[in-house]
Amino acid sequence: MPLIVMCGFPCSGKTRRAVELQEYFERNTERKVHNVGDGTLGIEKNAVYADSQNEKNVRGSLRAEAERRINKEDIVILDSLNYIKGYRYELFCLIKHTQTPHCLVYCLTSAEVSSTWNTERDVEEQYTQEILDALVLRFETPDSRNRWDSPLFTVQKEDTLPFEAISDAIFKRKAPPPNQSTQSQPLSSTNFLYELDKVTQDVLMEILNSQKTSVPGDLIAVPGATEKIELTRSLNMAELRKLRRQFISYTKMHPTENIGHIANMFVQYLNKSIH
Repeated sequence: MPLIVMCGFPCSGKTRRAVELQEYFERNTERKVHNVGDGTLGIEKNAVYADSQNEKNVRGSLRAEAERRINKEDIVILDSLNYIKGYRYELFCLIKHTQTPHCLVYCLTSAEVSSTWNTERDVEEQYTQEILDALVLRFETPDSRNRWDSPLFTVQKEDTLPFEAISDAIFKRKAPPPNQSTQSQPLSSTNFLYELDKVTQDVLMEILNSQKTSVPGDLIAVPGATEKIELTRSLNMAELRKLRRQFISYTKMHPTENIGHIANMFVQYLNKSIH
């Protein structure tokens, strides 16, 4: 059933709001509510958010835990920073694949308020100021014009949560329809696997070759795709190979019926991942 994604600066009230939502739905529905978050994993936040690979692993674990909890009956609340738009897009693809509605609750605070609230926590629960400042700088504000950020509920520290509107959003809206990049299909075509391998390798080689004469901000055209790579920074072979492996693993589990879409799907995946 529905996924509620919390979002906001560190120490912006996300966990308090998640608990309020959990209590509301447990009081007003007969559904079980699963609250999944950093606390669920028992992470040491300063160690995790100081290392990009550790942070990426934690995001993957949270996504996997949310996916495991989603079923036809329960409500899942994902209580974490969820500050990267590419990650929120991944969650959107998850709910499309599982055919369940979702919404985003954005706890809006200033950096100053978040910093103050951080100092009011128990010492072992605090972010270091350096980590907090870095996360605030990296935060990508949700935008309701994006499908993955909609419906969006923005709440400030003095606001009361719009419980009824959130309830309507997750119970009265239809789930987004699955598309060819998220709908699971039987993986039976050896030709599909061949094309998946070949097309993604061709895209990688084109990116590496184009970077020799390109600068950040350029758009790179790749074979077989109508969409272009948005080159925001230089990409090395190791990073591109890792992204290619991740895309292939995901696509094997969720094949497209149209082999001609692979290039565009890979370009979309790269653009989301490298920004």
